Amino acid sequence: MGNERGTDTAVWDGLRFGEAAGERLRRSRLEGLSMNRSAPDGILVGLIGISGRLPYRPDLPQAVLEALIAHPDPKLRAGFAEHRGTTLGFSRTGTRTCVGFTADQWSRLVLAEPNSQRMYWLAVDAVEVARARLTEEAYEALAGAASDAVRADAASLPGMPERLLGALARDPAPSVRAAACGAGWAGFGHEVRTRLAGDPAEAVRTAVALARHEEVPVTGELFDGMAAHHGLVETRRLDRDLAARICADEDPSVRRGLAGNPYLEPELVAVLAADPDHDVRHAVSVRPELTEERRAGVLAGLEPSGMRRSVPWVTALHEDPEAMRRLAASVHPVLRASVATARRLPADVAERLARDEDRVVRLFLAEHCDDAPAAMLLEVWNWWTGSLSTPNRPYGHPNFPGRDLLRYADDPNRRLRQLALDDPDSTPELVERFSRDGDEEVRIRAATDPRLSAESVLRLLDDPDGSVRTLAARHPRLPAPALAGLLGAEETAEAAAQNPALPEAVMWRMLD
Repeated sequence: MGNERGTDTAVWDGLRFGEAAGERLRRSRLEGLSMNRSAPDGILVGLIGISGRLPYRPDLPQAVLEALIAHPDPKLRAGFAEHRGTTLGFSRTGTRTCVGFTADQWSRLVLAEPNSQRMYWLAVDAVEVARARLTEEAYEALAGAASDAVRADAASLPGMPERLLGALARDPAPSVRAAACGAGWAGFGHEVRTRLAGDPAEAVRTAVALARHEEVPVTGELFDGMAAHHGLVETRRLDRDLAARICADEDPSVRRGLAGNPYLEPELVAVLAADPDHDVRHAVSVRPELTEERRAGVLAGLEPSGMRRSVPWVTALHEDPEAMRRLAASVHPVLRASVATARRLPADVAERLARDEDRVVRLFLAEHCDDAPAAMLLEVWNWWTGSLSTPNRPYGHPNFPGRDLLRYADDPNRRLRQLALDDPDSTPELVERFSRDGDEEVRIRAATDPRLSAESVLRLLDDPDGSVRTLAARHPRLPAPALAGLLGAEETAEAAAQNPALPEAVMWRMLD
């Protein structure tokens, strides 16, 4: 490989390492090294607790995760755990999926945590963020935590075994028994339900009344006696007089919550459909029982605003093809967008949504649905570069066009022009040409191409655009003398340390 690949040790002799390099230079190098995809496991393990960027790296090897689990600092373990379980995309050639903890690893993290509150939040990261199921032993530790508050919170964790919920229903602390009642009522037998209904603690009896709201609606007396109403207005069956009273509440946020209540009587739905508050009427407009004609009437004069979120009852129907066909034809763009978030859709539904007049519907289809058509993905690519949740879409979508892209090589649209390099028939000569393109976005694309010549990589180190210069510093064809020079300067050391051509011996010297 010679000097070009950075293996000539003489190239690196002039670099300072350790204390001689100075704190800022060392820090910049180590932060860059933590993101170097050629760094061996031992280097990454050595960076635990040193690099602030390492927890954000999506492709951490299992060896690093195991070393983290064994690390003595519980705060550091918890900090890393917060960043596991997401998916990030880097290129058309492959979406890098975050290497998350396994269920066993999550459970070991939970069990190793000495602080019961932090143990609970680790469990939340596991079961609610990473969608992992903990081991029985981990759930037992949570159900047996010393803190009453932690045991109460743990009762509502997804996956909590029924036998442990039954044990929590007999807990000495009333707050824990009340929480267990809310979480496990559906699975409790007659004996447990009867005992809880006669519990000496008012908080437990209140929890029972809320848990059996479908048989006995929540009354105004119970409602008025409660200190907090979190989720109650939105989710419980309410006595008609109470519902009518809330329907006239002066706080629009309260009426908005009631508008989404699945048990609300038609007469009160009609009242809220004429509410002066925009958001209240919008909440009514997405109710599942409305006919499309009625929905259109409620929608009149409404404009979907703010962040678009999927409607839960539509999401619950994602596996029902006929429901998806019906809802994809809805007059409501929010319902159509909720259909578009399905991972798989019948071909006719995907095609219909791909032609939707609402571009958020098309965007959601591009971001979430594996059946999104190629032509629509290309259209979305013209105006969307990716979100934090799906940074690789639409460009990284498996259906994104990968052929017949050379026709865009001279397109005036920079978004389309750069795609020509993805065509299998594109040439190194086109890469060179694009590295001199007048638009920085096209030069950025060229700077990531492995076919770019060493001479052009050197030239791009002086590009007027900072992103182009950074990518040139990371390019594996960068000659070793230039790479060593960048590694010796504070302002360029972080980018240079990410270069995959960096010799392993130099990486170890940087870490030492």
